[in-house]
Amino acid sequence: MAARWEARADLIVAGTGVAGLTAALRARELGLRVLVVTKAAGDDGNTRWAQGGVAVVMEDQHDPGDSVARHIEDTLTAGAGLCDDAAVAAIISDGPAAVARLRDRGAVFDARPDGLLERTREGGHSAFRVVHAGGDATGAEVERALLKATVDGRVPLLENHVAVDTVKTPLGAVAGLLVLDGNGVPGVLTAPAVLLATGGLGQMYQATSNPSVATGDGLALALRAGALAADVEFIQFHPTVLYTGRGARGRCPLVTEAVRGEGAVLIDATGARVMKGVHPLEDLAPRDVVAAAITRHMALEPGGVDDHVFLDATSLHDMASRFPTVYAACVSVGVDPAVDPIPVAPAAHFACGGVVSTVDGRTGVTGLYAVGEVARTGLHGANRLASNSLLEGLVCGTRAAEAVAADLAVGLIAPARAVDPVLPTAPVADRDMLQRVMSRYAAIGRDAEGLAVVGSVLDVSTVDKQLESRELVEDAALTMAARALIAAAQERTESRGCHVRTDYTERSEAWQRSQLVRLTPTGQPVLADPVLAEGVA
Repeated sequence: MAARWEARADLIVAGTGVAGLTAALRARELGLRVLVVTKAAGDDGNTRWAQGGVAVVMEDQHDPGDSVARHIEDTLTAGAGLCDDAAVAAIISDGPAAVARLRDRGAVFDARPDGLLERTREGGHSAFRVVHAGGDATGAEVERALLKATVDGRVPLLENHVAVDTVKTPLGAVAGLLVLDGNGVPGVLTAPAVLLATGGLGQMYQATSNPSVATGDGLALALRAGALAADVEFIQFHPTVLYTGRGARGRCPLVTEAVRGEGAVLIDATGARVMKGVHPLEDLAPRDVVAAAITRHMALEPGGVDDHVFLDATSLHDMASRFPTVYAACVSVGVDPAVDPIPVAPAAHFACGGVVSTVDGRTGVTGLYAVGEVARTGLHGANRLASNSLLEGLVCGTRAAEAVAADLAVGLIAPARAVDPVLPTAPVADRDMLQRVMSRYAAIGRDAEGLAVVGSVLDVSTVDKQLESRELVEDAALTMAARALIAAAQERTESRGCHVRTDYTERSEAWQRSQLVRLTPTGQPVLADPVLAEGVA
């Protein structure tokens, strides 16, 4: 099926979360013609669900002894040896200026009576450095401010249009996107630069903190375009989403880590502390440590409960005002946090890896850029430090826009004739089946036998289909992402960060390196030779 309509710009931004909108606004300020596209409504992405806040050390607004250097150190510690030191330093150092720009665009953070910003602490942080909005509604405020700025800044937004594939020139440069509108009619968005800011892939699992749109679309687009991915085996499971009953599916309400930062503790059905003696920071240990500890604890079936634990927040006297989103979610399932421990369990939360890119968004494919959760800049390594994601989106979104403008100015990218696009055909697995086997065998605890089961199930159950609807685009992306994860997870014979192998429980120095993934000519994700990474990002 050929494209029936076309639109042109200097920069196409796919995604309307913090990274995409920040990039679009900065590109507009730099004089670029920008078009933003999203497959749902503008505010339907992951950003508005972020509760905790933005991790940042601001001048004259930090704990005694805290510093950018300590924030960098905490990030590297959480990343378990796989962070890119230079990327970490660049992004975190740019944090204060990025938050200032966001406030200039209208975002309102919670403030103390003296006018300074309120700060909280989350897992893995050595200080109170997470600024927040609306108590536990930081993402919603960030999204609100950026969308309003987009309207005020006259940045056009194309909603309900799903990106199917990149459009390329005869020489292989990306020159736009092939999209389907809400009626399934194909069209082409032409531009010398395409910025992927499509978010994560939490819908690869049965239970997730992510909304329904988080299906790994950008990862699939980039791999098909010839880009490399890295660290895809590292999927962070948030330790505490609200447990709503056995067999819960889809997006589960998040119970922000800041609740533990302000005194709540994890207990089991018998009242015993889950994190006591597990880690020096106990309930404020890095997320991979807490999620794995909860999983191990549930396997012991304390008090006859094997699928959740509890978060005791009864000591917090201002729960309803400090954490209104969490409080409302608890009340909706009949839990009063002032009296009752909150039932919680781990759920898929954040992709630490993704499309290999620089902190400026550049990938190894001319004309293709990536920022936010879809990108792998090296900030997160094997495990993301809490509240570094909004920070990354703000910093890298700005830097990517400036990189596109610079590349246009010096002629590294330019408008060019593209090959007439057609709707691609790709392997598609049944989503329910994929989610079940990934949750069972490729979540927090993995082993060789289980990973082989997932690979076999995907091999025998996928069917090649033309991507002629949003559902098929999403299911094809989830299929590709699952295959990429399995390939990397099978090879990494150690436990590190979010990647926990029950058959290889120790961390190995030999594995202190990232694995790269590419597509074969037949569209199969495979591990790439490490030498291919040299000079890519």
